[in-house]
Order: sequence, then structure tokens, then C-alpha cells
Amino acid sequence: MVSRPSLETATASDPDRFVEPLELGKRVKEIRLTKGWTLEEVSKRTGIARSTLSKIENDQVSPSFTIVQKLIKGLGMDLPQLFVEASEHSIAGRRDITRKGKGEPHPTATYEHELLNFSISRKKMVPFKTKVRARSFDEFKEWVRHDGEEFLLVLEGKINFFSELYEPIELKEGDSVYYDASMGHTVVSTSIKDAEILWVVAR
Repeated sequence: MVSRPSLETATASDPDRFVEPLELGKRVKEIRLTKGWTLEEVSKRTGIARSTLSKIENDQVSPSFTIVQKLIKGLGMDLPQLFVEASEHSIAGRRDITRKGKGEPHPTATYEHELLNFSISRKKMVPFKTKVRARSFDEFKEWVRHDGEEFLLVLEGKINFFSELYEPIELKEGDSVYYDASMGHTVVSTSIKDAEILWVVAR
């Protein structure tokens, strides 16, 4: 196998020595497309000729250390980002918007859930708004518990937050609580109108 020269061998004192990092052309193109830039725009940002950039992206030339430095500065990134691909499990640039009242409804006997941003799969967080119908702890047949951690923010009204290992506590509009969701927990409204809360489950 042919050994590839490393960046350590291409120093500022030897600026025209070629470096040939793994799939550099592919990474440059990925970064450019992710940022939505044309070759012409990258050329202006880096000071590298458009034709040279095209050859780099298509692995037709090996860039010198000086060229690599210009790429790093012009693309606005750190050195490792140019040479290391993102994890195959990471998904860059995801976005999903839920308009007011347009979430996916999931009513139960005690809660009226509205699942938010439900079109994104494999989320690390699950956000939803809930109207709390329950008025008494006795309305629950058992503790609610599941894997992960949970964040709760009171949007309107007042609630009593019950948890397996702590005394019940009243939370008002603007109050929040963060807790281990494997610990039994339930919520009941104490205000005249059904309280509304924001829940975020982290998996």
C-alpha cells in the first residue's frame, strides 16, 4: 500500500509540498454543498481558482499545504472538520416547524397531548404540549414511568407535580422541573381551567 504524506510533513517552511488527505475532494464538495455555495463563491472566499477547486473536488489534483490553509480559512472551519467526516448517525441541518394548534393529538383519560415536530424521526428529544385534565392523583391507576429524562414547563395555570421519591410540589406558570423519567410521576391541574404544560422527553 502506498503511504500517504501527513500534514506534519507539509510545514510552512515547505509550503509547496503536496498533502493528500483521505477523500479531501469529497469533503470539500460536501462542505460547499452543505453551505449552499457555488464553486465561484468558494473561489472568492478562498482565493483559489475555480478551475483548481473543481479539480480538487474531483480528485484530479493533490492540494499543497498552502491550498489546504486557504480552504480552512475560506470555508470557515477547523482543520479536523476538513479531514474527518461526521458520524454516520449524525444528521446535519434538520428542521421541522409545528404551527400553533397543528401538532398531532394524542388524548388520554387524564391528559390531552399535542405532539410537536412529529415528522422528524430518530429524535433525541420528544417535545409535546399537554392540557392536564386530571384533578386528582386517584385518577391514575399507576405511576407513569419510562426511560430517559424529562423536562416540564408550566405554560398556563397551576399543577401539582407528583413523583415517586419526593413530596408533591405545586408549580405555577413559568415554573419548571427536570427529572429522571424512570421515576414514577404524574401531574394534576389545581387551577380552575385545565393547566397547559410543555413536556420534553430526552431519550
